[in-house]
This record gives sequence, C-alpha cells and structure tokens, in this order.
Amino acid sequence: MRRLLYSRRKTQTIGVLKSFVYAVDGVAYILRTQRNARIELAIGIAAVALALWLGLSPLEWAVLAITIALVLALEWINTSLELAVSLASPDRHPSAKASKDVAAACVLLGAITSVVVGLLLFGPRLVVRFAGT
Repeated sequence: MRRLLYSRRKTQTIGVLKSFVYAVDGVAYILRTQRNARIELAIGIAAVALALWLGLSPLEWAVLAITIALVLALEWINTSLELAVSLASPDRHPSAKASKDVAAACVLLGAITSVVVGLLLFGPRLVVRFAGT
C-alpha cells in the first residue's frame, strides 16, 4: 500500500512538472510569435518600473499587478482562441470571423481599462512630481 501511495505521489509530481513545462512552452510561443503580447509585456514592465519610482502603496501594487495580468491573460486567451478557430475553420466563415473579432474586442477592453487604471494610479503622483506642488 505504501509503495502504491508513493508511486501515485511521484506520478502526480511528474504531472505537475509537465504542466509547468507546457505552460512555459506556451509563454515562449506567445512571446516568439505575437508582437502585441511583446508590446503589452514591455508596457507592463515599464508600468512596474514607474510604480517603483513613484512608490505605490501595497493596495495600488495589487491593482497594478491584477491589471497587468488581466491584459496579458486576455491576449494569451485571444491567441489561443484564434489558433483553435483557424484550425477548426481553415476557410473563411462569418462565425469564425465573429469569434476572432469578439476575442480581440476582449483584449481591447482590457487594454482600455489598463490605461484608465494607469491614469488613476500614476496621474496624481506624476502631476505632483512634475508640477512641484
């Protein structure tokens, strides 16, 4: 019985490790093939640098982290959906186009929201820094 439990744990550990490797492969694929994802990641890194410089509060850091993760996750889901739709419907089809357009609209909504969050987080601090108030 003990041997069986050890075997299951070992198999589960290997499964978790494989899942992690697959996830890293997915991130590498996205960054290698998707220009917008690279741009969004660069903007996220710049936002983190700006947040360090401006000294955000812990709550503001949480909002920033969630916002960056949301935009990246939406972009990655969009890419996944586009690949799946292209595989399922290699010919042009109105439903395939609509599906891709809606996924892209989700990314756009996330990006617009991130700009609003950025203005709310950084705007007042930047005004104080540069206006000398």
